[in-house]
Amino acid sequence: MGFEMEKRVDPTADTAVAHVMRDQRRKLKRVKDCAGWPMVYVVSRYAGDVKKNRADAIRYCRYVLGRKYMPVASHLLYPQFLSDNDPADRMMGTAFGLRLLALADEVWVFGKKPYSEGMEREIEEAQRLKKRVRYFEEERRKK
Repeated sequence: MGFEMEKRVDPTADTAVAHVMRDQRRKLKRVKDCAGWPMVYVVSRYAGDVKKNRADAIRYCRYVLGRKYMPVASHLLYPQFLSDNDPADRMMGTAFGLRLLALADEVWVFGKKPYSEGMEREIEEAQRLKKRVRYFEEERRKK
């Protein structure tokens, strides 16, 4: 004699699964939508106060992302494995960055003048390539 299991529907679990599936569909749609976003090469300081400048660059990338552009910040990528203090590594990182800049739709420059030597080089390259260059200057809050 076999036992037949009674089938019960758990509305709480069904509702939870439905919510998870809806959220996943929304996330997937956002990912598909961002695939067509224009690429922005982010120019900002790196040398000097590296910790602060890195945090600023991350904030700038979030700003770009919030405007539905794809941010690219080579100075956040290449110092992860190339030394800014080694001239050969620095030249390689600069060359890689300029190659990424060439692929970008626009170049956005963050910060006040005077720009660093690296920033100036990126701006010159963007102008040479006839890229649209936009400038964003932050106001410093007085403490």
